[in-house]
Amino acid sequence: MKMKAFYLDKCDLLMFWFISLITLCRCVSSTPRDHVMLLNPPKELVSAHSLQVQYSCSRSAVVYLDVLASSETRIGVNIFRRRWRCVEDHHPRIKVLRLDLPDRIIYRDDWKIRNSVWLLSAMLRAWISGDDDESYTSASARAIVLLQPLPPFSRPLKEHSLCPRWDVELLWRLHKNTIPKCKAEPEVAHFLKFVYASSGENFGIVRTLDPYANKALEQMRQRSTTFPRCTFSTWLYLTQPCRWRFCGVLHHLDWNNNYASPAIFITHTGSVHIQVQQVSGKAGAVLSEFKVPLFQWCRIDTELQAKQVNVTMVCVGDQKTLHSTVHTFGGVIQLDDTEGYFVLGGGQFVRGIEGFYGPSVYHRNGFSSAHQLSDLSLPEPIRSLDFAGWFNSCWAFKDELLQKGRGYAMRARLEREAASCSNTYTEWFTRSDPAPPLQQCFQWEVPVHPRQRPVTRLIQQMAARSGETGHLDLVGKKLYALFLRRVTQKGGIAKVRPMMPLLLQAGCLGDHSALYLSAVLYHTGFGVNKTPSKALLLSLLAAQQDSRLALLRLGNLHHLGESGLPVDHALAYAYYSNIAAQTLIDKQHPSLGQAYVESIRLIDEEVLKQQTNENGDLFLWLRFQARRGVAGAQQNLGRMLFWGQQGVSPNLQAAVKYYEAGARKEEDPVSMYDYAIVLLKGHGVQQDIPKALKFLNKAAKQDFVPAINALGWYYERFEQDYERAVQFWERADEMGDPEAPFNLGVMYSLGLYPGKGADKFMAYKYYLKSAGRAHTDGAIRLADMWIQGIPGLVPRLPLDAVLWTKWVSEQNGYLGALLRKSLEAYLRQDWSSALIHYLMASESGFAVAQFNLGYLCEHYADSLLSPAFRSECVWRYYNLSTYSQDPAPYALIKMGDLFYAGHKQRKRDVKAAAEMYKLAALRDEAQGWYSLGLLVQEGVELPRALLTELGLEEPLRADNHSVLTELFRRCRDHENAESYLPCSLALLNAQLQLVLRHHSAALKFISAIGMAIVSILTVLVTLGRLRGLTSLNGLRV
Repeated sequence: MKMKAFYLDKCDLLMFWFISLITLCRCVSSTPRDHVMLLNPPKELVSAHSLQVQYSCSRSAVVYLDVLASSETRIGVNIFRRRWRCVEDHHPRIKVLRLDLPDRIIYRDDWKIRNSVWLLSAMLRAWISGDDDESYTSASARAIVLLQPLPPFSRPLKEHSLCPRWDVELLWRLHKNTIPKCKAEPEVAHFLKFVYASSGENFGIVRTLDPYANKALEQMRQRSTTFPRCTFSTWLYLTQPCRWRFCGVLHHLDWNNNYASPAIFITHTGSVHIQVQQVSGKAGAVLSEFKVPLFQWCRIDTELQAKQVNVTMVCVGDQKTLHSTVHTFGGVIQLDDTEGYFVLGGGQFVRGIEGFYGPSVYHRNGFSSAHQLSDLSLPEPIRSLDFAGWFNSCWAFKDELLQKGRGYAMRARLEREAASCSNTYTEWFTRSDPAPPLQQCFQWEVPVHPRQRPVTRLIQQMAARSGETGHLDLVGKKLYALFLRRVTQKGGIAKVRPMMPLLLQAGCLGDHSALYLSAVLYHTGFGVNKTPSKALLLSLLAAQQDSRLALLRLGNLHHLGESGLPVDHALAYAYYSNIAAQTLIDKQHPSLGQAYVESIRLIDEEVLKQQTNENGDLFLWLRFQARRGVAGAQQNLGRMLFWGQQGVSPNLQAAVKYYEAGARKEEDPVSMYDYAIVLLKGHGVQQDIPKALKFLNKAAKQDFVPAINALGWYYERFEQDYERAVQFWERADEMGDPEAPFNLGVMYSLGLYPGKGADKFMAYKYYLKSAGRAHTDGAIRLADMWIQGIPGLVPRLPLDAVLWTKWVSEQNGYLGALLRKSLEAYLRQDWSSALIHYLMASESGFAVAQFNLGYLCEHYADSLLSPAFRSECVWRYYNLSTYSQDPAPYALIKMGDLFYAGHKQRKRDVKAAAEMYKLAALRDEAQGWYSLGLLVQEGVELPRALLTELGLEEPLRADNHSVLTELFRRCRDHENAESYLPCSLALLNAQLQLVLRHHSAALKFISAIGMAIVSILTVLVTLGRLRGLTSLNGLRV
């Protein structure tokens, strides 16, 4: 049992002292004339044992006898004690005593005895001492016996002299044989179980620890806060030295954001810096004598024991190395691991390393295993990712390119010199001192491998043009562009496999987009063999280089637990918080590489019709209307040009002109606000604060809410007039502005709210309001509070924090640019390019892109993809799109159909199909009601819980026919006119089937009578006609 092991570990010194004193029924006397012996001690703790004690004294003294017991929470508790006088007598005497021990340690629980004590050890001891000193240690004679306690449920039941009430006895008998089980409480906290790619910024993995639920463990934990005995162990892989004074490894912050024990950093010199807080309140620090190497996995263990810190580093490479530093502080270290939170990596006050964090664990109640080099190996998440292989091959490739580049540059220089005019001195010098003959072939002139011909050609071109070849990152970008150009041509998908070396070379040369695309291709098997481990390695490499798409992808993988990765919301938040922060920065610095993120599904025909470009009819019409002074056209053109919406390329200068025209001529409040903002920030125009303030005041007088909020921002930023700023923000907040509550939250957070101090909870309430109004900054601040929590006020909600940061991250302008390329390729029917770009966006976790890729694979990829990949593509991406918070009903219906039909590798799942149809129906999709009706019509009995969610009351689900007719009736009554006819026919068919099923005999009888009547009438009519013809013939004769 873990609790018992923990106790023994904490009390090993005490138990060693106990065992050293144990003698079985032996007398240990310091004086031969004093004697005490336990003649018949019990082996176990039993009730009313008659104990015989033999003793003799050389002088007048006192004989003492007691029983000590230790439990999970207390040590050495006296549960029985007797004493009697011993007169001087050389002949031994025998004293008979009855050991009446407490019932809670002798018997098991019953209706009267509650909460039996689980003892870990007990001892019976006797000794002789003088009147003035009754201590055991100074006794003249001693005897001790170790007693074996019984577990509570192995003990006998006590026969009580009283009888319980009948209800008490009944309740006891119902539970007397039930053995309670303790909740498993791990004593090892895992801060990280996988690998985290750190870009060296202020982002990390936040963890909090809860107190133990078990009372014994929690009491011991509390006692150990002033006498810690624990180990922090973290794997690291540095790709760059620390660029700052400190880079975070693992640091502990209290709820006031002060550093607590321990704070582990790497310094700019590569040493490990450990900082602790002592019980006295003083801080202490120690610097390791060793340095952390680059490009090598190392495990850093920090052991805390009372006053001592032992830092050990074990590195695993070609050879294993061990380094350690031990330091003893003047005071005892204080560590309360439930106070505050731990951060692995970068945090609010320190940047993380540039590299990778591996598994990180915290042994709360002891030390990790001994540092044996022979036994230490890389943990599995690291072992399957060949970081060393990638970096070694990449270094060799770069060295080869640099060598070739220098050779090509030298040859180009010699050729230029040879082609230039020579002077008299050069000719004389060449004749008098000819150059030594050169070798026939240099190393850089060796014929290149076919896979390296494109990159070699680029190096040659750069050398010929500028004579410089050191900018390998530019070569990487050109290789990536070349790969995309070739694979998006007609029939280019078949070239993906032979072109993969080109893409990997681009990634090696520093193009993180190439690394990300390589990861996507290896993960999905698009044109190459699926290689999950290589895909994951490339994703981590790209994320470490701060690739926005790679950060999105890894955040999504750890959010959903896809591809075998562990679900880890704290790790997902670390990635999402990085890209979310970049999204806010990118919005402040618009560029041609960005575009507004538009959630356009390929089934939204009306939205697709609105897509245009600078030469499109819609854009030209809006421009014509804007020149005529139409305010709406000026607003739309300004928005399209500023953010790059609806297929229009961003053009800040042109957007500002439309803003200015609407502001000056039309005095439109929207245009005045937009124009004022670009003047305040200097976007596309020279900054002009007085003019901006003028237009903001004009717009605010028309009660334009964003302008009112912007005035508050002006007074806070430029005038530092917080009181006036708050007045504007409170007014804007009352009018529903999303940014105003965020600004008020910041004021509360920083303690700048006039007349009030800092208040984190008030800040939280305003951030919550701002995020609820879809404000990105408010969402990020809210998520930051949810990942940590506020003790007693705000619970820690990691999943909610992930969802908010994911929402902000998916508004990144570079993701918008990728979506724009995908949509433009679709509109011009360039299916190869559309597939590649939508594939990249889909693997970032963006639900709309996943839906569009599934739609493309379903309708337009017959000739491009193999049937197996196409089928998998439809299933995978429609399914992934349904995990979003707002899935498309089309995708839900499609997944319901796929679940119902099954797949070669997936069994038919009617329950899952019904769930998809239900979700579609709840999203007001008529097809969902219709498909559920078809399931019922085929004999499927829908779960009652599902019917309850659909709002079918008890009378409507009395039988399958009632459910069926209600489902088809709701489908018929749907506002979608296209569903009326098929749903009406289905409802009529269901009702006719009911009539046929219940009245089939009557209908057959009526049908027979009808047929007979029709037959008789037919015969009579025929006879009548024959008679008429005969009469006519007789007249003619």
